Amino acid sequence: NRATWAGDSAKYGGAPTWMTGTFDAETNTLFWTTGNPGPDYNGADRAGDNLYSNCVLALDPATGRIKWHFQYTPHDVHDWDANETPVLVDAVVKGQKRKLLIMANRNAFYYAIDRVTGEFVSGQAFAKQTWAKGLDSRGKPIVLPNTTPTAEGNYVCPDAAGATNFAAPSYSVQTGLFYLTVRETCATYFTETKKPEPGQPFTGGGQREDEKVGEPGFIRALEPATGAIRWSTRIQTGSHAAGVLATAGGLVFAGSKEGSLMALDAMSGKILWHHATGAAIRSSPMAYAIGGKQYVAVSNDSALTVFTLP
Repeated sequence: NRATWAGDSAKYGGAPTWMTGTFDAETNTLFWTTGNPGPDYNGADRAGDNLYSNCVLALDPATGRIKWHFQYTPHDVHDWDANETPVLVDAVVKGQKRKLLIMANRNAFYYAIDRVTGEFVSGQAFAKQTWAKGLDSRGKPIVLPNTTPTAEGNYVCPDAAGATNFAAPSYSVQTGLFYLTVRETCATYFTETKKPEPGQPFTGGGQREDEKVGEPGFIRALEPATGAIRWSTRIQTGSHAAGVLATAGGLVFAGSKEGSLMALDAMSGKILWHHATGAAIRSSPMAYAIGGKQYVAVSNDSALTVFTLP
């Protein structure tokens, strides 16, 4: 949508897609997410909302026609792309059963959208954030002053890797809860004056991590209809890559940067078991059965670690 880009900035505007989408057989709709606009940290030359960056697109799988779109972070200048996993659930909202697409976004806000119409249903912050007062009735962020990158720098939470990222979340039909890995991080975002050069990467600025804050990590359970936090369990270092797995046995498996694989109680978040694998976990645990026996596996660095009950 070139009307949302100043001048010819759409020609080099980015917004790539680099995650697998989600297909809804019931409505015959393919949901696909998009990345952030470029330059990442300097939006001076690309005034406007910059569609279809930072969006989820509802597509006709036969033709590619866009049925509807929802933009999470209009005119993004913090590298908070929307390439997180769209999850499809049916939930009761204000007494009415709704077909929802839910997402915990990199920008630290949770969103529930009607997956048939694209209407914003509800949303709220699920992690520490300092850049928006909240979301308006259409789901657009109410951006606070002094939160965009400048030459001197502005301190904002979360950092560019986000409050969550491409780490797979999980939904349990047994508990009715949505589980995800969370990072509560902050950084100073700045612009730079150098000009782009042909064939060279150009982001228009960057960020400086707040090393005093570090990367506090959490596993959280959210209410799908509202995004309210049901429970939050502190882990060591937050990972933008280690996903979570909810099982029918009432467990949630998750990994940490330190290489600890954990099993948590799905209703309370209590850590019931953990194992030090010896290397960073940057993937999602998986469960499967062979010969009637259930296994849980996770990759850690270049190894594959598998567990089962005796």
